[in-house]
Amino acid sequence: MRTLVAWAVAAVLVLPAVASAQVNSLPSQPHLLVKGEAQREVVPDRFSLRINLRAVDMQPDLARKRIQASAEQILSALKRNRALQDSIMASSLQIQPSYRFSPQGGTQEFEGTEVKRSIGATFRSLDDARQFLSGFKTSREVELSGIQTSYSKEDEIRMQLKREAAEQTRVSAEGLAKAYGVRIQGLYTISDVAPSFSYGIQAGTWPAARNVRAGFVSSPEPPAPASDVGAIVDSLEAGTLTLSENVYAVFLIAQ
Repeated sequence: MRTLVAWAVAAVLVLPAVASAQVNSLPSQPHLLVKGEAQREVVPDRFSLRINLRAVDMQPDLARKRIQASAEQILSALKRNRALQDSIMASSLQIQPSYRFSPQGGTQEFEGTEVKRSIGATFRSLDDARQFLSGFKTSREVELSGIQTSYSKEDEIRMQLKREAAEQTRVSAEGLAKAYGVRIQGLYTISDVAPSFSYGIQAGTWPAARNVRAGFVSSPEPPAPASDVGAIVDSLEAGTLTLSENVYAVFLIAQ
């Protein structure tokens, strides 16, 4: 009885993998394999940034106090410049020993206790992000890791793109069937994951879906002590985002 139960459990665990393999496999019957793609350009309306804080000191409490003071100033500035309240996030303090490599001895030497924390926030307008950055100062202990743009209705747009891509597969299949004088018997499978196939000079591969997030602005590397981010503020533009969705469909055909 225990053996039977074990086999049943094993079969249940294997089922998802088998189902996934079937979705991405091709039938042995005559078929058409088509790809539909839809894209749309959107103007970003969300501007997210991340700030990393790091201090090293032989006295752990001094490093903690410096990071805490910097975090409080940054959080106040984010609220003052209308960062979205529910987007402001601050990680907990991370405290650990810090070592540096000594060229003379060829060993790692203890340099103190490292205290780290990160802060993230999102602005709903480019002007608010620029206003915050205009008063933001980087240093050896405060680093702006970058600014990422996004679109607040991306999920809604992607659903529309999937429908458009699916419709494109149907139109493409009908056109191919007509060109070759065959009938479409029905849809075998449809997925947003490319199926595995063993024919063609690019067997098993499809062009990757384009999901370009334009407008990403990297921070200077590494930030100079007490430097400002004026260059980033001047160059920060909304740009556009290209959202893209692919759909792969297999249609069974007959003469």
